[in-house]
Amino acid sequence: MANQPQLPPRAGTRPRTSAELPHRQLDQQPSDSQYVDALYAEARTWPNVIAGPSAISVEGARALILDTNVTGGPPEAFVINREFCHVHTQGDLSLHASLPPSLAVTAERMGWAEPHYLVAAGLAHVTLVMLYAPRDQVEHDVVLGLIRASYEFALTGNADGAAEFTSSH
Repeated sequence: MANQPQLPPRAGTRPRTSAELPHRQLDQQPSDSQYVDALYAEARTWPNVIAGPSAISVEGARALILDTNVTGGPPEAFVINREFCHVHTQGDLSLHASLPPSLAVTAERMGWAEPHYLVAAGLAHVTLVMLYAPRDQVEHDVVLGLIRASYEFALTGNADGAAEFTSSH
């Protein structure tokens, strides 16, 4: 991960989250879905990405799925099947994604993510994280970089140099 740009710290305290299914962000939600909608819209334009309903999340959750016409990375690069990320719904605008292990640790340390609570129980791989809902354009840009890293991990099995975490705004 030496080639990746430095992940900046997330401003403020971590949001509260649930420790039951569904794993949800309980506070610090953005005022509307514009930033999450923009993330999803951008990611669906990437090569070999299919947008569709999540195979594992709550009803209405939107998934990013790697097309079957490419080999893809290892099983731990996916949330389920070929789904590498999904955006929640029903008042929760957080996301779940699979990140390369070292980036998952860094994203947690810098306040952008937390391991899915099932990781501690050994029921999910350490790559599965909750990405907190972006509240502004700067946070959108960082979360987009993390989703891009998730995509590269799903596509190739690594994410070295794949993501840009700094905002141009």
